[in-house]
Amino acid sequence: MKKTLSIIIFLSVTIFAVKAQEYRTETDLLGETKVPANAYYGAQAARAMENFKISGQYINDYPDFMKAWGIIKMATAKANTDAGKMKPETMKYIVDACQELINGKYLDQFNVDLYQGGAGTSTNMNANEVIANIALEKAGYKKGEYDKISPNDHVNMSQSTNDTYPTSLKLTMLLQNDRLKEQLKLLIASFNTLGHKYIDVVKMGRTELQDAVPMTVGQEFFSYAAMLQWGLDNLENAEKSLLVLNMGGTAIGTGLNTPKGYDEYIIKHLNEISGYKFVNANDMIAATSSLHGFVVYSSALKTLATTLSKISNDLILLSSGPRNGLFEINLPPRQPGSSIMPGKVNPVIPELMALVSYRVIGNDVTVNIAASDGDLQLNAYEPVVGLTIFESQKLLINTTKTFREQCIDGITINEDIDKKNIETTIGIVTALNPILGHHVGDELAKEAKESGKGILELIREKNLLTEEQIKELLSPQSMTGLDKEKYKDR
Repeated sequence: MKKTLSIIIFLSVTIFAVKAQEYRTETDLLGETKVPANAYYGAQAARAMENFKISGQYINDYPDFMKAWGIIKMATAKANTDAGKMKPETMKYIVDACQELINGKYLDQFNVDLYQGGAGTSTNMNANEVIANIALEKAGYKKGEYDKISPNDHVNMSQSTNDTYPTSLKLTMLLQNDRLKEQLKLLIASFNTLGHKYIDVVKMGRTELQDAVPMTVGQEFFSYAAMLQWGLDNLENAEKSLLVLNMGGTAIGTGLNTPKGYDEYIIKHLNEISGYKFVNANDMIAATSSLHGFVVYSSALKTLATTLSKISNDLILLSSGPRNGLFEINLPPRQPGSSIMPGKVNPVIPELMALVSYRVIGNDVTVNIAASDGDLQLNAYEPVVGLTIFESQKLLINTTKTFREQCIDGITINEDIDKKNIETTIGIVTALNPILGHHVGDELAKEAKESGKGILELIREKNLLTEEQIKELLSPQSMTGLDKEKYKDR
């Protein structure tokens, strides 16, 4: 019995000791808190993980966000050293630690929920703590020995969350915007390819879903490419607003606790490390208080989303039926369309593109409300602005790629349907106005509606035009004003 009791006590003590070894104790403003011994984050990140169990979406869901923090903290360390405030040996260890984040390491140390109060302070401190502890190990110290390299006094030197957090958001958005632009360019190229392929195929254009005047299938696809090019141009213009920073403004834009020259050094190093051309705002207090750049950029995402939705719904309509709809184009079949209707295939990829667009449009509303509600010298709602724009970018990057690969690149047309529509539509009479006159056109249209016959059929019955004239009038050039030269470079 005693032996059994001794074993139980021994095991209990051993288990307790092992568990005790799994944690280290750190101290912050609110007192002591336990942090996993192998964690590179510290007390404030640990508290944030407990306090903000909200969405299950974490800051490390966006690797570019961690890369951005690495770039910013590296630049600040170099700027502080240039200004004579940081020792070169301390800078070296911090810079080496930051490079690890830039290289994509330690993502698992950033588990703070994207939904958080505090204007991003928890995210900034998560970065400060991780970088400090990596730097400490590189310098030969243990995690948590902050008297040697401190998250606050060294990694966060000459900074505030109020200038580093919006800068990290902007840099992340620029990195993601580059990938979005790349996918957009590929999508534009795919529509231009379809434009060239079907440039000579005549079809009926429609206004208000009614037959209007002829165009070519190629012209229609070229028009989609042009719409997207406008969206791309708009993104490139809007991203300029993300290049304006408030770095060195610290708490409210006054530059409190920064050494002389720091604001110039920090921009210099940010630009060298990131490759972007950042500038500081001409009014740092305004730049700290206002979310202007985010609103401008989010609006560009919304504008692009409206275009993608419009194109997607056009494709759904053009492929509708297939037997009892427009059936002018064929979309690649990607999913069985029904649990009850045999043979049904739905346009799931354009639908996906459209519904993602709706989400992006809604996210822009969130950005606008959050930007309008910030109080006085700081907008505490920056986290929701950041996460909604991040989400919009991620959705658009992934979905435009899917849209192109799973839908656009596989589109074919039903040329016989287009030809039949041209021959039977009443709308073609508009193209014949210059030859037959408006009055004759009215009469033909009226008779066509009453008899169910096509315009060309009536023209042949009445011998109004010769077959040679009909052939000439039905050429793409005659009917649509097609000028292939304008498309040759697309």
